[in-house]
Amino acid sequence: MQPTQPPLYIAGQPWRGAERFSVEDKFSGACIAEVPLAGPAEVEAAIAAAAAAAPSMAALPAWKRQAVLELCVVRFRERSEELAQVLCAEAGKPIRDARGEVTRLIDTFRLAAEECTRLGGEVMDLAISARGEGRRGFTRWVPVGPCGFITPFNFPLNLVAHKVAPAIAAGCPFVLKPAPRTPLGALMIGEILAEAGLPEGSWSILCCDNDTAAPLVEDPRLRLLSFTGGEVGWDLRARAGRKKVTLELGGNASCVVDARPGAELADVVDRLVFGAYYQSGQSCISVQRILVHESLYAPLREKLITRVEALHMGDPHEDDTFIGPLIDLAAAERVEAWVREACAGGARVLAGGERRGSLHAATLLQNVPEDCRLARDEVFGPVAYLEPFSDFDAALARVNASRFGLQAGVFTGELAHALRAWERLEVGAVVVGDVPSFRMDNMPYGGVKDSGCGREGVRWAIRDMSEERLLVLRG
Repeated sequence: MQPTQPPLYIAGQPWRGAERFSVEDKFSGACIAEVPLAGPAEVEAAIAAAAAAAPSMAALPAWKRQAVLELCVVRFRERSEELAQVLCAEAGKPIRDARGEVTRLIDTFRLAAEECTRLGGEVMDLAISARGEGRRGFTRWVPVGPCGFITPFNFPLNLVAHKVAPAIAAGCPFVLKPAPRTPLGALMIGEILAEAGLPEGSWSILCCDNDTAAPLVEDPRLRLLSFTGGEVGWDLRARAGRKKVTLELGGNASCVVDARPGAELADVVDRLVFGAYYQSGQSCISVQRILVHESLYAPLREKLITRVEALHMGDPHEDDTFIGPLIDLAAAERVEAWVREACAGGARVLAGGERRGSLHAATLLQNVPEDCRLARDEVFGPVAYLEPFSDFDAALARVNASRFGLQAGVFTGELAHALRAWERLEVGAVVVGDVPSFRMDNMPYGGVKDSGCGREGVRWAIRDMSEERLLVLRG
């Protein structure tokens, strides 16, 4: 089969440059697409067009923005299997996970369509003292202006959706740079946006190298930068000048299983297996550390070993595949090296541990030393480890010892323990009765510490892409 040759979108128009790069099927290695590579001139054209389109985008009535988003929802549903198959190939995502991500893409645009007609304001009585008598205040939300978006490879549809859909709902033009290893889903979204009738020049989707993309970070005409990816995000924030910046930079999520977990052990194991190994562990909220009360440690460990060893690894296009390839060979080799380093420090592999090309088996360990990379950093692969505890408060302290703070999970049947976890854990979200990998697209989503700043989730992203403006009336 010949590779496809999709265009980029510069100022809403398809663009095909002479220089192209290949996108590979992450399982077979076959070239599935040849994508244009934008240069400095194209980035400048995209930013200039977004700046010029800001007034017309801001003036677009809410019902028209809603109609654009609803049209996208219809077209995504019509092309859902095509989107899933492209995602499966370009990201190596097991087809069941790919279909699930398409569902989330649809949900996110649907939520944005609902929220864009809810951008209300507030009426304020200003007579809090004699000076304010006869005056009233009124607030409204207005678009922040043109936005720059940079997205990673692991959720090529939904993480794009969490930037693009709120921008349309808020009335903000945007320039999007998707991950070069997985650009095809974003370009399919662009193909559908081209049908939607947005104001001329109000959006661009382009692929370029990091140096060429620097204006998305530094150009003052872009009033907000939203970046999802690695810890390079902190450098981007330092270079961003006065613009607003939101960062989602990952984590090494923990899940605490209390002495009374509040669920059958089989259900806890099911959720832990999902949380640690779905989409081959390439998720910012993948379960990496499992802290288990000592009274449950041995039975839970044995059930987990049985389940992990049964996970099917192979071709992501097959329906029964749970573990597909990592994004490239280098990623699989890095995960393998981290596991070996942990074992050299005294860790024991309970299940998995093998690598076959870019496939790395679902792996479970125990006795992982605190100073190895597997304990300190984000593995971003299908690896988790067990750690016993005897005191619940000490377990919470162990979770907080991480330099990351995105989400944490707590299985407990004690309401006091659930509330204590919510109070004490230094994370963006505490998920009780489930793994930290749980996310719905209407939730506020983001972290603290090295995990970033700001919140996604449609309503919260719309607020980040808006500014509050006050009117005071006298008389």
